[in-house]
Amino acid sequence: MTEWKANILIVDDEERIRRLLRMYLEKEGYTIAEAEDGETALQKALDQDFDLILLDLMLPGMDGIEVCTRLRQTKATPVIMLTAKGEEANRVQGFEAGTDDYVVKPFSPREVIYRVKAILRRASATAYLSKEDSHSNNIVFPHLLIEHDAHRVTAGGQEVALTPKEYELLHYLAVSPDKVFSREDLLKDVWNYEFFGDLRTVDTHVKRLREKLNKVSPDAATMITTVWGVGYKLEVPK
Repeated sequence: MTEWKANILIVDDEERIRRLLRMYLEKEGYTIAEAEDGETALQKALDQDFDLILLDLMLPGMDGIEVCTRLRQTKATPVIMLTAKGEEANRVQGFEAGTDDYVVKPFSPREVIYRVKAILRRASATAYLSKEDSHSNNIVFPHLLIEHDAHRVTAGGQEVALTPKEYELLHYLAVSPDKVFSREDLLKDVWNYEFFGDLRTVDTHVKRLREKLNKVSPDAATMITTVWGVGYKLEVPK
């Protein structure tokens, strides 16, 4: 997969928003599918392998949070949530459900394209690397192995399915073990949010990351340490 061929699912109950997003994304060379409600979106997302889903938060029937929660039970497809300004609490819920990023309505199409390209670039960076190359850029700790070329994480001997953003956060912490990063640092370097962004974005991703690691290796999960009043670090067992 190359970025310009990426297959994107747009989910919004407003036809004019779907049309606007389709116009801008197709101009970038992406292949577009659409859904106008949560049930249809979930079915399409489970039946096909999309490279990215643009998912409206407020949908009739099954809302975006439920769609994302159910999708995350089987797939790690990157999801960008589309939210209205007054839905801040719901955005936090969205991150807890496994959303990778969000865009606030009314949005600038240019910002949407920037977010889409950033996530696709990370998700597809290693699409053509062979498994034989995956030993060359490994980070190895007790209980935790990160194979960066393959974007693969193994904890307690079991592979852990992470979203691109969860993986990027873990890798960023692991590159500098025992170094404390503030939430602002992580928001700027992992999310590229220099002037806007919610610090709780970081907290909810750390929480999800710990939960996923804890399912297979509590020892690996406890390596992600909260430094109260400062931020987070990946602590190497002594």
